[in-house]
Amino acid sequence: MESSFDEAVLITRPLLPTLQDVTSKLSEVWESKWITNNGFQHQRLESELKSYLNVEYISLFTNGTLALLLGLKSLDLKGEVITTPFTFPATVQALDWNGLTPVFCDIDPETLTIDATKIESLITEKTCAILGVHVFGNPCDVEKIKTIADKYHLKVIYDGAHTFGAKIDGKPISSFGDMTMFSFHATKLFNTVEGGALTFKDEKLVEKLNLLKNFGLAGPEEVVLSGLNAKMNEIQAVIGLEVLKIVEQERQKRHKIKKVYEQNLAHIPGIRILTNLEKDCSSYQYFVIEIDELKYGESRDWIHEELKKYNVYTRKYFYPLCSDFQWYQHLKSAQFSNLPVAQKSVKKVLSMPYYGELDLKSVVKICRIIEDLYISNLGITQKNTKMILS
Repeated sequence: MESSFDEAVLITRPLLPTLQDVTSKLSEVWESKWITNNGFQHQRLESELKSYLNVEYISLFTNGTLALLLGLKSLDLKGEVITTPFTFPATVQALDWNGLTPVFCDIDPETLTIDATKIESLITEKTCAILGVHVFGNPCDVEKIKTIADKYHLKVIYDGAHTFGAKIDGKPISSFGDMTMFSFHATKLFNTVEGGALTFKDEKLVEKLNLLKNFGLAGPEEVVLSGLNAKMNEIQAVIGLEVLKIVEQERQKRHKIKKVYEQNLAHIPGIRILTNLEKDCSSYQYFVIEIDELKYGESRDWIHEELKKYNVYTRKYFYPLCSDFQWYQHLKSAQFSNLPVAQKSVKKVLSMPYYGELDLKSVVKICRIIEDLYISNLGITQKNTKMILS
């Protein structure tokens, strides 16, 4: 059996620029004495992200949750929104805060995104939009969703928290739907410590979103709508500008790590890799596996706990389902029988340690531990001893 790691191997580490580079940039903020309210750094980051993501319009926020919440608000939605139960709570919480009712749709067993083939049957006269989530960087079936939305005149919003910089058939992922939210949380590939953004196509939303994230202020003495304080400040923007410079290098490192994981897990029964996309199609945000208890011999929860004994920390992402929250129990769409794939998948998915600073030998060792645990349950004394580092 492999020995434990001396230091904890965590699920992720934030991508950080050098302190010297940040300090140098912060001196500009100190000299300007402009630390929030659409300052120079904010304007610069907005411009650079617009170019990097190849989007028509972008608006920056203090976090992704408020970005999504106010994005939904800007569309003047009323009624029901068809969405996925397999997502981070913030997705459906944004619906709650807008007085919108989630209608949970089951998920695709391969990508774990909303099952587009089941959306149409959930549409009623109250349906106003579809809120899809690109899960672990796997994109929703955007073409099928567009066809349905066009047919029923529905808005389409995507939670793209896991898909920064990803493309679908060469097109930026944010070019699909009416609006896409990106999260810039410290756990994300690109981060501003906390932060987020909305990308969209309707020029009319530029002014509206600027008002919504700044108390609805049209001037020092004029409040034209009910807004919030959701502005990104200059310190966040500085971090973002410096992190953006090293994102591509981080993507390359994660690509190599992904390959080592794939090659060393390939022969272990009961392990399926969910994050298979490569290069421009991938955000390299997560490396996620699915454990088939019948084939592996033990459950996902068991592996999750056993790995802790080796100082390896994984995450049961997303667990529990949003539809299992107490305040949704009255919804017909939240019932267990209506979400068979989601109910099954949420008990099988495990997000592995994944960040550029994770050395390849550690990745191999993690895979060996998973293999050893499998073998020990079978009582086998011989195992594959080949280490694959490239």
